[in-house]
Amino acid sequence: MSRAWLQASRLPSQSYIALPLLLGQLVAVRMRGQSLDLGTLVGVQLFGLLDQLFIVYANDWADQETDRRNRTATVFSGGSRVLVEGRLSPRALGTAALVCAGSLLAVSVGLAVARGAPLLVPLAVLALGLLWAYSYPPLRLSYRGGGEWLQVMGVAGVLPLYGYVAQGGVLGHFPWALVVLLLPTHLACAIATALPDEPSDRESGKLTVPARVGGERAAWGILTLNGLTLALAPFGLGSVGLRADAWLLVPAVAALAVPLVRPAPPGSKRVQVRVAAAITATLATVALPLIALAAS
Repeated sequence: MSRAWLQASRLPSQSYIALPLLLGQLVAVRMRGQSLDLGTLVGVQLFGLLDQLFIVYANDWADQETDRRNRTATVFSGGSRVLVEGRLSPRALGTAALVCAGSLLAVSVGLAVARGAPLLVPLAVLALGLLWAYSYPPLRLSYRGGGEWLQVMGVAGVLPLYGYVAQGGVLGHFPWALVVLLLPTHLACAIATALPDEPSDRESGKLTVPARVGGERAAWGILTLNGLTLALAPFGLGSVGLRADAWLLVPAVAALAVPLVRPAPPGSKRVQVRVAAAITATLATVALPLIALAAS
């Protein structure tokens, strides 16, 4: 049973949540000229863990019928498969999602009181609402189209802002240029993780970008979006006192690999390489300035 819950939790996806939260906190520390509050750091990253678990559990519950049709799932996509394989019941997974949602709200209330930052509570509610709008009626935008934008709003906007506010950052001084920098690469990543699921998504009427335009066009779109992020780098990084240096070659090379690894039909090893390259480009874009802030 413990292995089933570990499989359901998809802990590698925590990187999508943890890094933006850390980035927001280090930006606040940099702009305030004060040290990182370690208790707050622990609380914020606990919020991130609970948010990630809520997302994967609730998404598995919502997508279980589509996941049963999926014959091209990978470690990056297609859900955890615990419901498809009968390793956990829908009731157990749904209950766990609700427990995580309630817990992350409780953590946010505690942080809001301790830090004098009431904005953390509506940000937590917004994080939950984005997942609901993504996977559940009446919006269910992952099926109707536009679900990728909800993912981007969360990881490029809500999470950095949550970390920033928790560490005492002033809302009026938040570097929105950094969010503008992160938006395209996170959108590219959201599109990439849907590449392996193109056949089952199309069969289920799930209007992801690959299901609508095909994998090859989506791959070139991923490169274009990452190119836009690189073009915005001097503007976005400059807003937090950093320079666009040679480290940008890391996400550039990773993004370039996405369309060049071809053909990459769903179910192939090459499509997994494509997804891994796109994820690398996005995580590097977040992690490398994070490291620079931590070292400064």
